[in-house]
Amino acid sequence: MLYPNNTLFHPPSFLLMGIPGLEDVQNWIGFPFFAVYLIALLGNVTILFVIQIERSLHQPMFYFLAMLACTDLGLSTATITVPKMLGIFWLNLRDIVFGACITQMYTIHICTGLESVVLTVMAIDRYIAICNLLRYSMLLTNKVVAILGIVIIVRTLVFVTPFIFHPFCGVRIIPHTYCEHMGLAKLACANIRINVIYGLIAFSVGYIDLSVIGFSYVQILRAVFHLPSWDARLKALSTCGSHVCVMSAFYLPALFSFMTHRFGHNIPHYIHILLANLYVVVPPALNPVIYGVRTKQIRERVLRILNPKSC
Repeated sequence: MLYPNNTLFHPPSFLLMGIPGLEDVQNWIGFPFFAVYLIALLGNVTILFVIQIERSLHQPMFYFLAMLACTDLGLSTATITVPKMLGIFWLNLRDIVFGACITQMYTIHICTGLESVVLTVMAIDRYIAICNLLRYSMLLTNKVVAILGIVIIVRTLVFVTPFIFHPFCGVRIIPHTYCEHMGLAKLACANIRINVIYGLIAFSVGYIDLSVIGFSYVQILRAVFHLPSWDARLKALSTCGSHVCVMSAFYLPALFSFMTHRFGHNIPHYIHILLANLYVVVPPALNPVIYGVRTKQIRERVLRILNPKSC
């Protein structure tokens, strides 16, 4: 296949444009994103610290929560999504080298894939805890949790690694705040149908995760409403409340982002960009807040750290 003379398989850099259409207010948009980033950083580090030092939290549910916190740290920090975004908003640092762009894209997709499968495993954990309580400690041993952790990583890598890249030509401007798969694919000189198909496959994998979560909660609700008293039912449901809130924080922005990207052709482009940013920035900040407020063991330990005299 012949390509134009200005074709490059590895261009030196790309230009991230931030949020086209909102250039005049990008300085102000940076402040809430910076606040959310700090909350994600502090909250997830706190969750990991509390789980590490509190021996009573060394059990499967909190191991999975630690996996989620590590993923959130990766999504909000290691991807350099927010720091790069703030560089665009505040310092007009729009240039990103090819290697950094590809690394950012892979890291974002790996972390979002990890988050989806971790939430799925957490739903299965709640299903076993409520529907098979007497066998919980026998089914979810430390060895099983370790194996699940390996499976989570391997499955994510299997679906993220085969990204297809084509030679780039002409303008290398990305109208976004970070490098993402379809944004790069649209700059290619070749037919990107295979990239579109791959994106649909990735969405289908997320749909499978949602189906497993849905099945788990159907079984949980059936078991809960067979309990003899309302107190027992509310107590059982409260153990799932945090997980449901975290799932909503992750999947709803992802769903809206996907739907507007695929079908919202009449929606202003800056809405697409804002939704894509909320998808990678908001869940890592909300997750530790939700679990910190709703999980008694974590909440009490954090309060003891903040106010040791109350012990």
